[in-house]
Amino acid sequence: MADPTKIKQKPNLIKQRIITLLIILLWSIKGNAQKKPNIIFLLTDDHRWDAVGFNGNTIIKTPNLDRLASRGVVFRNAFVVSSICCSSRASILTGQYMARHGVNTFDIDLSTEQLRLTYPLILKQAGYQTGFIGKYGVGLNHPASFFDYWQCPPTYQPDYESYDQEKRPIHHTDLISNQIDEAITQFSATDKPFCLSVSFKAPHCQDGDPRQFIYHPRYDSLYQNVKISKSETTKPAYWDYFPEYFKENNEGRNRWTLRFDTEEKYQQMVKAYYRLITQVDDVVGNMMQKLKEAGLDENTIIIFMGDNGFFLGEHGLAGKWFPYEESIRVPLMVYDPRQSTGRRYDQMVLNIDIAPTILRYADIPVPETMQGKPLQNLLAGQSKNWRRSFYYEFRFPPFPQHCEALVTDRYKYIVYPKTQPLFEELYDLREDPLETKNRINLENHYKIKKQLVRKFKVAQKAAK
Repeated sequence: MADPTKIKQKPNLIKQRIITLLIILLWSIKGNAQKKPNIIFLLTDDHRWDAVGFNGNTIIKTPNLDRLASRGVVFRNAFVVSSICCSSRASILTGQYMARHGVNTFDIDLSTEQLRLTYPLILKQAGYQTGFIGKYGVGLNHPASFFDYWQCPPTYQPDYESYDQEKRPIHHTDLISNQIDEAITQFSATDKPFCLSVSFKAPHCQDGDPRQFIYHPRYDSLYQNVKISKSETTKPAYWDYFPEYFKENNEGRNRWTLRFDTEEKYQQMVKAYYRLITQVDDVVGNMMQKLKEAGLDENTIIIFMGDNGFFLGEHGLAGKWFPYEESIRVPLMVYDPRQSTGRRYDQMVLNIDIAPTILRYADIPVPETMQGKPLQNLLAGQSKNWRRSFYYEFRFPPFPQHCEALVTDRYKYIVYPKTQPLFEELYDLREDPLETKNRINLENHYKIKKQLVRKFKVAQKAAK
């Protein structure tokens, strides 16, 4: 016969076990909630804002990025504060305007003191594993020793036709894909969170090679049967408008001649540019699969951005550098699997916002040296005090056409400070989004110009 005392105690034992399991479950949930997220920052090179599907391009194929964007946050008005690779990348790392970090040419390194205040090194100090893959692009002396995983070629600009560790030929974008897999495997072997910065060469041109945009041959048939339309500002009149100062020895015009001076060349080059972007998109798809296999997909934030925009013949130009929309506006998307939203924002965001945003995701205080703002402020509904203008500068010593600008949510004021008489432009972006009509000397814009010049001087001073 069963002991009645044991029968009486059995429900209590079951109750205690249930309570114990609930406590374990609650602690588990709390632990997961407090677990630091992994962060992957993807940067493409010379990637204009409208060369992705999620920004409305119906020709280009970017299904993996579009899928992330549909579940994440897209910033439709993202800009860079200086449209050249070295300066923009230094701004992304430091959260600073070029006027403060001082990187305005290829051979200027960030100092050790500056490096310690970049987002990767701050994260490492806080216990993150850090990695960098691809084109580092700031200075000539790479800070490889500060990272747990480093795969950047020693040259400033890698070649598309590269080699893997076994010296076998491989396209640089495919090489980056392999290195992403390797980094995720290494990082997933520990319980520590990681931040991986991935910097593609694509879709930058291959300087000195007549092919310019060298994609993998497996993309040959892609876009073969489509015709890419041209902007209004590719017409000759928009190049003819510029003063002689601007036209003389203009590298943007030299590259236009190389790429876009015939219809046949235009179609060939733009399609090749698009193919390089689709190849990057395929890498993103592979990366997401790798994260899923490693069990990291639900706690890894993906940030995707271009380092600057790119002219495809607009204003008679190729390349970037000058402060027109095609050159300074870039794609920006943030995917946080913990908060699937599918939201779109039209506020003005900048490349200097990336570093503080990454630090905020890691719950790390943003140092006062950073001039950008965490994008989480917008996500939290704090748009009332968000910026409505920013200062732009381009001061690359080999190019004579140095320029500065104040960009507002409606107007753009541009000045070329080396000109005599001063070459200035003023565009009403609401009425004239393609920047076809310079209103600087229109009588009814005199007061607007005066206001913009005053704000420009304030912004110029604040950037330092």
